Amino acid sequence: MPRLDETRPFIPVRIAVLTVSDTRTLKDDRSGDTLAGLIAADGHELADRAIEKDDIPAIRARVEKWIADKTIDVVITTGGTGFTGRDVTPEAVKPLFEKEIDGFSALFHMISFQKIETSTIQSRACGGVAHGTYIFCLPGSPGACKDGWNEILKWQLDNRHRPCNFVEIMPRLEEHRKG
Repeated sequence: MPRLDETRPFIPVRIAVLTVSDTRTLKDDRSGDTLAGLIAADGHELADRAIEKDDIPAIRARVEKWIADKTIDVVITTGGTGFTGRDVTPEAVKPLFEKEIDGFSALFHMISFQKIETSTIQSRACGGVAHGTYIFCLPGSPGACKDGWNEILKWQLDNRHRPCNFVEIMPRLEEHRKG
């Protein structure tokens, strides 16, 4: 079970949410709504939110814009991680990664397996770091967004989580560029 050091003050992070879909709008984007609600409920700031079609250049351009914005700490995408011909989120985002967070995908699949069993194999959820920004790509269902947030990201994006978390190493993500 996750452990929090309640003696440490909470540090909110700024998170942008991108829904990748050919059919969704902000009015019926249940996965984006789910993430936005969870982010706010856990004390973080929704820095921006958008919807892009399943189009590699459009997805990549949006994520690159957010990576370049030094006020955005984390980008979470939802949708486009399956195997159909239009599912291109990993192809759009992975080339931006300077480092892949392999454990995110592995842990997401472990959690997902407990709920949907072998159907988890149909997801290409992934995570990485680019120019000091964390990026996580989740499947497009509200349930998968809840699993990714409640079981992984909620804890790793809380600086009080022990023994370690993503927030406390954020200042060091770009140390290779200094000097």
